[in-house]
Amino acid sequence: MTTPSHTPTPLTILTGASRGMGAAMARQCAAAGHRVLGLSRQQQAGLAAEQWAVDLSDAQPVAERLAQWLSQIDPAAHTEVTLINNAGVIAELAPLADVPLVDTVRALRVGLEASMLLTTAFLAATRHWPVPRKVLNISSGLGRRAMAGSASYCAAKAGMDHFSRCVALEEAGLPNGARIVSLAPGVIDTDMQVQLRGASASQFPDRENFVQLQTQGRLSSPEDAAARVLAWLQRPDFGQQPAADVRD
Repeated sequence: MTTPSHTPTPLTILTGASRGMGAAMARQCAAAGHRVLGLSRQQQAGLAAEQWAVDLSDAQPVAERLAQWLSQIDPAAHTEVTLINNAGVIAELAPLADVPLVDTVRALRVGLEASMLLTTAFLAATRHWPVPRKVLNISSGLGRRAMAGSASYCAAKAGMDHFSRCVALEEAGLPNGARIVSLAPGVIDTDMQVQLRGASASQFPDRENFVQLQTQGRLSSPEDAAARVLAWLQRPDFGQQPAADVRD
């Protein structure tokens, strides 16, 4: 086990760290002096962090690697430890019956299964760390509002909300139990929004709503959204409401 050779710092583990809000969060955490571990398909150039190129549609080996990595760390090297499950994908925007099975499988594995497995590994590996432990799951308003043409994404986010509620109950009774929140970050100007606006209106009835969000200037920049989400992490009441919205 390694021993700290410098002033203890926060440790932040982040999925989907190479693009959009995830990339912005990784940069902002690194700039604030955090030790950052980014998990994503590609690496973010210039990021002052350790980065793993991983496929979260096959998350079990990634979770096992994370557990092993955490077991080699001296908790005294860190003031707190946080897992941010940010990665997610949208399958083809169409009625479920018209979506290729492989797309549905990938959306559920990346959006829900990976978050659950990484949370499992994180909680088990840090169980006896004497520092604050947090899990932040990046959810969506679509986990709380049904939308035709995106059943797998909505289901993954709804599952993320509910598994967060369950874990919050489990951790509440433990010594130094982790605090967990599934947080909807608002609408953000990312590649996912481009995908939503580019869908077929006949297959995806809500397409025009997303077009109007851009036209009316109602999309947050990834940087602004990241700052709001990271500020939520530092709230003294973080974890009291396990399913929340940054706009509340």
